[in-house]
Amino acid sequence: MLAPGYIDVQVNGGGGVLFNEDPTPEGIARIAAAHRKHGTVGLLPTLVTDAPQVMAAAIAGTREARQLNPATLGVHLEGPFLDPARKGAHELRYIRDLKPDDIATIAAANCGAVMLTLAPNRVDGASIAELARHGVLISLGHSNASYAEASAAVKAGAHAFTHLFNAMSAPAGREPGMVGAALDLDEAFVGIIADGHHVHEANLRIAFAAKRHDRFMLITDAMPPAAGGPDQFDLQGRRVTCAEGSLRLEDGTLAGSVLTMDEAVRFAVEVTEIELGDALAMASRVPATFLRRESELGRIAPGYLASLVHLDDDLHVLETWIEGRSSSGS
Repeated sequence: MLAPGYIDVQVNGGGGVLFNEDPTPEGIARIAAAHRKHGTVGLLPTLVTDAPQVMAAAIAGTREARQLNPATLGVHLEGPFLDPARKGAHELRYIRDLKPDDIATIAAANCGAVMLTLAPNRVDGASIAELARHGVLISLGHSNASYAEASAAVKAGAHAFTHLFNAMSAPAGREPGMVGAALDLDEAFVGIIADGHHVHEANLRIAFAAKRHDRFMLITDAMPPAAGGPDQFDLQGRRVTCAEGSLRLEDGTLAGSVLTMDEAVRFAVEVTEIELGDALAMASRVPATFLRRESELGRIAPGYLASLVHLDDDLHVLETWIEGRSSSGS
């Protein structure tokens, strides 16, 4: 089967490389090469919350990588403007409030798509609107925000929700929370980690039943062990270990995943029984639309880039092409 190549908007690393530790064109190329073996033709290298100088290096590295590697579609800054109450594996000492200088830096990134995950209960609507005016793709996550706060952020210009169900306020009887907002707000895109560790299978089925499928993006949230890396690595001085398919800090906190996009597609189809076409779209056409690249990527049609994946009957990757060039270079 020939399908549109996969697009992953949340890739912290892979093949033994962590973007935070190697935010260079070379590091990005190694991450992209590792995930290409699993059908990924485009990705956003993703920086978890870190020091300002690391963010600057990540933006600069992505800008240069864009000139060298067509798989680099931009950058995802996951933080540092998050809610400490929902920090997950993000390092508390780096979480901070958004300042005008930050808006200027992010707005001037000039490195393709710029996706920014922020907490809507920590960033005001005017700042969200200003970032959106500069083309920043704002995603809401790592937050205890209420439904009203999340809805106001979307109205101000936020576009998406980061890893649905994880590190966000859950629904209760009279408070839908971030999860409720993500599922209820029709136009908002939603990233979701379909690996069997981050989200219960029933919640996947509930989510896919509750919201239009053309707003779901399968993401990996991949870390260095994904796509052939070692089972352990250090995240800002903290040891992360892979055990039974999940990555965790020593205190048990989930710290990204070892997921690849081909695995995410297979899991979504097998566990939720959604149509294969919908699962493939969640891995290609939907993220292409979110990134405003829907006229170039995510379809097999005249005028589109030949960024494709060849799958066997069990949805395992046989070959990947990026802009017409195969994995073997032909």
